[in-house]
Amino acid sequence: MKAIIALEDGRIFTGHSFTGSGEAVGEIVFNTGMTGYQEILTDPSYRGQMVTMTYPLIGNYGINNEDMESAALHPGAFFVKEYCPFPSNFRSTAPLADLLQARKVLGVEGLDTRAITRHIRQAGALRAAVSTLDPDPDSLVRKAKSWSGLVGHDMVSEVSCREPYLWGEDGPQAAAAFTASKPVFKVAALDFGLKYNQLRILHDLNCQILVLPAATRAADILALNPDGIFLTNGPGDPAGIPGVVDTVRSLLGKRPIFGICLGHQIMGLAFGGSTYKLKFGHRCSNQPVQDLATGKVEITSQNHGFCV
Repeated sequence: MKAIIALEDGRIFTGHSFTGSGEAVGEIVFNTGMTGYQEILTDPSYRGQMVTMTYPLIGNYGINNEDMESAALHPGAFFVKEYCPFPSNFRSTAPLADLLQARKVLGVEGLDTRAITRHIRQAGALRAAVSTLDPDPDSLVRKAKSWSGLVGHDMVSEVSCREPYLWGEDGPQAAAAFTASKPVFKVAALDFGLKYNQLRILHDLNCQILVLPAATRAADILALNPDGIFLTNGPGDPAGIPGVVDTVRSLLGKRPIFGICLGHQIMGLAFGGSTYKLKFGHRCSNQPVQDLATGKVEITSQNHGFCV
């Protein structure tokens, strides 16, 4: 089934859907990781985006229940050079297409992903539309241009939890307060679109984690008497959630606070800094970063389109 991708600047790419019919709009981005496609698809930080994988063969090790980073899929579409319909891995329980089809995410193969990536690198992240239903490229360009984009918009409210819960050995457990009586660290996690693995790591470090909706007030957080506060990752523009920034500002100096990804950017705004949108962002598991104090270069995993 033919699929057309139209960028807001008029560039057109064509491929074939491997998940059936559909249509989506969003910001087209690229990820340079060789593996991790299931974690990418279930990462809430990709809300409002359509992901192009630069590695040419995707789907060869299938999917499983253990590598889910959330309960939902968040990109609007998923673009690859070649899709592997017959995965081979001892952990695989199903092909990738089954997951995409079940969650109604359009998957497109047969694309020149290198050309897409080079175009994004030169032009920057662009609004885009993809469709198997609309055969008119000019119509899709108009749909791409009409999408509001990520800048200045609140994406967190779409992915944050609605009610508090504790993270335990077996995953989320409904609760509105800490229950631990042992000498463990009690961490309040403000959910901006968290990934499960962050909670798994904190749990392994002898922490009891109470996950709270992003809109939780500072007074209510402090009333829980946490040992520390964790600001999670999440999608979109940190400047689009000024109420959350005000909440974090009210917490400064009252408890130790650690922020990652969007949480780090919110901390920067709370301290009086500013944020801006990167030209095309950093999305990969192989991003080199140099420690300026030691000169050592470390390979890091990154996923962000905004910066402090």
